[in-house]
Amino acid sequence: MNNFSNSLKRFFGNKNTVTIIGVLICILVLYVGYNYRIKQATTPVRVPYANQTIQPRTLITADMISYTEVLPSTLKGKYILNANLIINKYSNYNTIIPAGSMFYSDAVINERDLPDSAFGAIPEGYTVVSFPVTMASTYGNSMYPGNYINLYFKAINEDTKKLVFGKLISNIEILDVKDSSGNHVFENTSESRTPAYILFAVPEEQHVLIRKAMYLTRISAELIPVPNTATLTEEDTVVLDSQALAQFIIERTERYELEDINISNGDNNNADNNQE
Repeated sequence: MNNFSNSLKRFFGNKNTVTIIGVLICILVLYVGYNYRIKQATTPVRVPYANQTIQPRTLITADMISYTEVLPSTLKGKYILNANLIINKYSNYNTIIPAGSMFYSDAVINERDLPDSAFGAIPEGYTVVSFPVTMASTYGNSMYPGNYINLYFKAINEDTKKLVFGKLISNIEILDVKDSSGNHVFENTSESRTPAYILFAVPEEQHVLIRKAMYLTRISAELIPVPNTATLTEEDTVVLDSQALAQFIIERTERYELEDINISNGDNNNADNNQE
């Protein structure tokens, strides 16, 4: 027994022997690892995919999902392999999942996480305005989120009986366009939705002025959105273009308390009627 133990000590004490064993172990590890990676890359995996086009904000059900086998090497991005992580979830508000597409983690969210995209990037100190529009006043539904508009004011001066008209506020970015049911007009490519409101945000001072102008439209005035064709940058902000028009509006609403000028959606009927 002692002879065998001494033989092992002499065997492993030989530097050449240890080197050869180390090399063999490295080769074995490389061989096993290489074969594992090859097998992993060439063995198809079962992945769920959309068997129909799924519009934004849509509840994903089991009948919208089919399965196929693909090589792992063809998979890119953060895809979802487990259908249980997809079923009864929602497609994201800004995502259309095309038929034949796999499901990616940023395209599938919980219902509670569905944001209203219109309120995602409002500057501090700005207030949102829901401005009534029609198909005609949006130039045939040609005003999109991200577009810029100018607001023109039109009225008759009851003292001089002359027309008062001009650009009131410019560089207003459209945050969203919604129909009369509150649905996003442009989020669904399979439905034709009629614009009823455009949403935008302006500084509080301009917000109050717009509210007062909207109040006057119930009597005899118009507040008209017009596309802004100028090239704007992020440094361009909302601008009051006419102090004279602002003063005209303020003078004709100063006898009202601000709470009396709380224009709710749909109250701007005169403007709608005049623009149609």
